[in-house]
Amino acid sequence: MDETKSTEPSEFSSPLLPIGAQGYGGNHGNDYEEKRQKETWSVPPILILTTLVAVSGSYVFGSAVGYSSPAQTGIMDDLNVGVAEYSLFGSILTIGAMIGAIISGRIADYAGRRTAMGFSEVFCILGWLAIAFAKVGWWLYVGRLFVGCGMGLLSYVVPIYIAEITPKNLRGGFTTVHQLMICCGVSLTYLVGAFLNWRILALLGIIPCIVQLLGLFFIPESPRWLAKFGHWERSESVLQRLRGKNADVSQEATEIRDFTEALQRETESIIGLFQLQYLKSLTVGVGLMILQQFGGVNGIAFYASSIFISAGFSGSIGMIAMVAVQIPMTALGVLLMDKSGRRPLLLISASGTCLGCFLAALSFTLQDLHKWKEGSPILALAGVLVYTGSFSLGMGGIPWVIMSEIFPINVKGSAGSLVTLVSWLCSWIVSYAFNFLMSWSSAGTFFIFSSICGFTILFVAKLVPETKGRTLEEVQASLNPYSTKT
Repeated sequence: MDETKSTEPSEFSSPLLPIGAQGYGGNHGNDYEEKRQKETWSVPPILILTTLVAVSGSYVFGSAVGYSSPAQTGIMDDLNVGVAEYSLFGSILTIGAMIGAIISGRIADYAGRRTAMGFSEVFCILGWLAIAFAKVGWWLYVGRLFVGCGMGLLSYVVPIYIAEITPKNLRGGFTTVHQLMICCGVSLTYLVGAFLNWRILALLGIIPCIVQLLGLFFIPESPRWLAKFGHWERSESVLQRLRGKNADVSQEATEIRDFTEALQRETESIIGLFQLQYLKSLTVGVGLMILQQFGGVNGIAFYASSIFISAGFSGSIGMIAMVAVQIPMTALGVLLMDKSGRRPLLLISASGTCLGCFLAALSFTLQDLHKWKEGSPILALAGVLVYTGSFSLGMGGIPWVIMSEIFPINVKGSAGSLVTLVSWLCSWIVSYAFNFLMSWSSAGTFFIFSSICGFTILFVAKLVPETKGRTLEEVQASLNPYSTKT
């Protein structure tokens, strides 16, 4: 290469990345980027098919979350299950998800992304069958635990897989479809469940599991996972297939190979993850998940109906309004992800959740003071809808996108398992503690959530990097500079 050309590195450059891929000055880099930009207008059908198969697992995730609400009355009546037993049935899902999260990274790293998705669907199918044919309460618990294990696997491997197969200009939007399909799964299960028997609803939960299982035979393995295990030719062949037969993938394939080879001697243990070079990635990944959950999402989502009733508003109308807001706002987030970037959407989303919780807290404060009795229920509804819409726009999906982008391939399994485990643990804490907090003080509970959402704004502004328009290797080299030095 001509050494007289400009070699001043960009913010995201690494000594191991090819000059054209790093964003250096020079005609080669410019020509490469211009060519890549032209190729972005066409999306190969195989990439769309592969993403749809992957997010079938996301729908399974959503249907599992949405199942317990419409099935409650039927299960309690048919099996003579009490409130305490049904609460255990509902909450054991998160316990299973934590178990699935612990094993997710290892399975995805050693068996492959496709195999991990297959394992998750086997867990889910067994779980749904156990629930559908349960004659006694403990079969419900076993089935729900199995479905939870599958969910824990899916919550890690689906965004990781999509991030690894998509080009940088589409990665954010495609990965966020994961969250959109979760929303669809929750909403449709809730609506369909209002008309169907709980056993039939459980059997319907098997359909998307089978769709993904069959689809896995027609989609490729992640090219980055193949590269990690030295399957260079297969990796480049899969990359060519995913980018289109006329696309020039030589630069991207070289970048993946160079970066992966540099990481081969690095540790893959969970202990090795806690090294200085991974500190920022770990802080960002774990921090976003903690703030996402402690901002109150599962407390509000799981107990929305009781929140509306406590505020003096119709629970059923409030739930319908939430569904009407949630899916369109999540879809809007998908469309904006690769246009506006991750950070702006996160900042807007966190600001909206902060405002929504503040409005809900203000509504309960007015009730406690016996002020504005006519308007406080509407204020509570507005607060919850602002929160739901804002969360769906960014905080719901972007932390999973960021998690899938920031960790190098050598620690992605350990880091992904840790981050996913933290997410589900925090989810369980919030969902378990929410009713106790509301009994203590409804206004205080939402003021706490509002404060945490406000802190999220500062966290994003100070620590979360913008990953839009960067390859995974560029993002990871910038966040973990010492891990790629020779």
